[in-house]
Amino acid sequence: MPKKSDLVPAIPRLKRLLPRFRKVRVAVLGDLMLDRYLWGTAHRLSPEAPVPVVDFISQNDFPGGAGNVAANLTALGAHVKLFGVVGGLVLASGKIVDDEAGAALRIGLRRPGIGERGVLADPERITTVKTRIIARHQQIVRIDRERRDPLSSQSEEKLFRLLLASLKSMNALLLSDYDKGLVSDGFAERVLNACHKFKVPVFVKPKTSRLYAYRGARAIVCNAKEAGIYASIPMSDEKSVADAGPALLSRFGSAAVVITRGEKGMSVFEENSPRHLRIPATSFEVTYARVGKPGVERQATGRQVFDVTGAGDTVLSVLSLAVAAGATLPEAAFLANTAAGVVVGKLGTASVNPAELSAALDEFDA
Repeated sequence: MPKKSDLVPAIPRLKRLLPRFRKVRVAVLGDLMLDRYLWGTAHRLSPEAPVPVVDFISQNDFPGGAGNVAANLTALGAHVKLFGVVGGLVLASGKIVDDEAGAALRIGLRRPGIGERGVLADPERITTVKTRIIARHQQIVRIDRERRDPLSSQSEEKLFRLLLASLKSMNALLLSDYDKGLVSDGFAERVLNACHKFKVPVFVKPKTSRLYAYRGARAIVCNAKEAGIYASIPMSDEKSVADAGPALLSRFGSAAVVITRGEKGMSVFEENSPRHLRIPATSFEVTYARVGKPGVERQATGRQVFDVTGAGDTVLSVLSLAVAAGATLPEAAFLANTAAGVVVGKLGTASVNPAELSAALDEFDA
């Protein structure tokens, strides 16, 4: 059950915020990747090595990385423009086209109606692909195909100009850094300066510790492991979390820091708040150790965790969208935590829609 120090906002107010999502215009900038799933069955081991033989059934491709952030926003009704780079090929005519994975990614972006005119094909790069082989609802292995070379100055300038042309009409910018080479310190600083000029709040999910490039961001979102690295504090208990928050606020120079903590929920730190807030978890994992025992205690809240793929993207998406729609940061963090609890109950890269989020709020309220 939530403690007195936990944040549980008024559920009816949160539900009234959901229809406002349809009026929000959001730009997403970051590393694009393709999440590829190969589905099959496995009933025997290979005679060549102690590994399962997977009989292929089907393949699915989904936008990953910043593309998954955009997909989450679109699923909630927001108007989204995506900015990033995919791998390119130069034809004999001299025309530059997407590589195979980039073309598959672009199809996945068009399906939900994500604005992808800001996605460039760069012949000096390849599209990052994360291939997951799934058998009997278990991930057997993941194969990553990527290069992390820095973006060329020409591609960076072209991408920046495309973004700049759209910023005036945006209610928020989400910067999703997966450390694949697109976001450099200098590029991040240019983007944030432009956003400050147009009074567009920036929400950042960092992958590396760009302590100064992200200064002035509305909120930084990171998990507990990342927070410990950035703050140089081992995240071993509640005190270490309480110490890390103010340190991160100072080092990033942001208005707020949100630390996602898995089964322990979230901790929210704001520069103008005397103490941090803890948001209780809405999900849990049922392990094999509990076979034959009750799944959870009756007074507990939550649902079974199937897959944490993209849960951080969901948190970033819902948090920023809710703030842009008029929520306070603690209210937005609570909504984001609730949404992540829904997404981790799905297998594979997934998003949450307003009906699912509303139902999850009803469940928590009950």
